[in-house]
Amino acid sequence: MAVRRAKDFLLGADRERVGEDTLGLLDDEVQRLVAAYPREPLSAIWDDLLETQEQVFRLLEGGRVRPSQLRDLNVKGAVLSFMVAKGFNDMEVPHQALTMTRVAAACARDAEHAGLIAATEGLKSLIAYWADKPTDAYHYASQGAAVAEHQRGTVALWLLGLQARAAAVLGDEETVRTANQQAADRRERVVPDDLDALGGLFTYAPEKQLYYAVEAEAVLGHSGAQLAQQAEQAVHGFSDPTAPNWAFGDLAGSQCDLALVRLYGGDLDGAAAAIRPVLDLPASHRNNGIVMSAMRVRQALTSGPAREAVVARDLRAEIEAFPASRPALPHR
Repeated sequence: MAVRRAKDFLLGADRERVGEDTLGLLDDEVQRLVAAYPREPLSAIWDDLLETQEQVFRLLEGGRVRPSQLRDLNVKGAVLSFMVAKGFNDMEVPHQALTMTRVAAACARDAEHAGLIAATEGLKSLIAYWADKPTDAYHYASQGAAVAEHQRGTVALWLLGLQARAAAVLGDEETVRTANQQAADRRERVVPDDLDALGGLFTYAPEKQLYYAVEAEAVLGHSGAQLAQQAEQAVHGFSDPTAPNWAFGDLAGSQCDLALVRLYGGDLDGAAAAIRPVLDLPASHRNNGIVMSAMRVRQALTSGPAREAVVARDLRAEIEAFPASRPALPHR
């Protein structure tokens, strides 16, 4: 409470202008929240995220901002609104997520930050993807890719990965191959930018690129020894919680994809082993993307020669119960 009171004092102390200490305080808080988002359950950071976003909006609306500070505050507003939108999506509230993404996009445009503008299109794609609207997901990813065409950071690669995943749901194998190959080619020419320096949701690490590529193939229903090896590599890429690019959601997603690849290859026991850590996640970590990924595995268990096996029946029942209780997610 003492720290919160001190922060409130500092944020309100500069009655006539916004001081450098205020901006420094917000810098620290934004960096902390960006780093925490992929690593901690949403309930642990949600209140701080909303409070910091409100503080930035209050400064932008207060008329005390110097012209030299305006772009910086709009960038912060875009970054924070992006994370709030992702939070709404994690809570399975796509309408509110899309609304908040538009707020992020408005801040990004006011900041004239092309990378963030492209990223907000990517977030729209992500929201549509998990809402089972692949046509919209592909449209938004394509719009973002056009904006990011001349960006040297990894946001451009993320948009290609989003294109590939959406195309996979649409059954467009040619586009999946093309987008993933373009992303692989561009990886060699990446020059990290300010978004990559932020990290968290704002960088597209090689581990995540592999995870997205495997997911597109798994969604297409593919299997095989080479793909299974890639799926195992994707899981391994998120095996170290101390690694800078670790994210519990990406780990769970890659584990579900490995389960799918093994299942399509006829390895029911291997699929059950792959998804076991996901089903053991505490309720606080069962966000929308993880639940939807698990449900894909359940759907795959309803077809094929193994569908009547005891392991398959038990696994279907366990996955069906998986999202039923998520009390630790923030209140909507």
